[in-house]
Amino acid sequence: MTELLPLIVLIEDELPIRRFLRASLTPAHYRMEEAGTGVDGLKTIAREKPEIVILDLGLPDIDGVQLIRQLREWSDVPIIILSARDQEVDKVAALDAGADDYLVKPFSVPELEARLRVAIRHRSRIPGAPQQSTFKMGDISVDLAARTVSRGSEPVHLTKIEFKLLTQLIKHSGMVVTHRHLLKEVWGPSHIEDSHYLRIYMGQLRHKLEQDPAQPRYLRTELGVGYRLVADA
Repeated sequence: MTELLPLIVLIEDELPIRRFLRASLTPAHYRMEEAGTGVDGLKTIAREKPEIVILDLGLPDIDGVQLIRQLREWSDVPIIILSARDQEVDKVAALDAGADDYLVKPFSVPELEARLRVAIRHRSRIPGAPQQSTFKMGDISVDLAARTVSRGSEPVHLTKIEFKLLTQLIKHSGMVVTHRHLLKEVWGPSHIEDSHYLRIYMGQLRHKLEQDPAQPRYLRTELGVGYRLVADA
């Protein structure tokens, strides 16, 4: 039975945190392999081929951002950062390097478990898995193939840019998507510094899709970093 459980590779140099996470996460839902250094972590990932990686940025041998870049050269395994670094610049650097999510220490185990579930769902949707063309969040339905959006029984008209922005958020549903990534994918590489575009169009999307745009239920802001689409709110 345990062979069917998702495998986590935890790369963390602090033994007490490794012990705590093993006790908190593995009893019912996960298997876990541990590494105390970046080099050992990369070897473990290559050998074990896990469903997900939990990574501390402050490793003794390799900076975590550098490790992410190395890993992304040959693996698309979901990476959740678990770090004491709480500055926006650190979060953005890790996410832009290829991490899927970022949690700051001290952290809540239930929140970490929720982020793990999202990452594993996201993993199941990447190449090789069947794709569904319809995405739902509450009473909002998005048909990606037909490029239509409805709220309840009423159609919602989105501009080409609004739909493209929403599609990027859906593609990474539950994950933090950085300003830089959205600007590059929606407007192109020459616009990665034009963050005011995002503020304008996210505001428009919220007015069309959220019941209360000032208190968004689905289209959440990750302050200073980017946005997250929360479908299960």
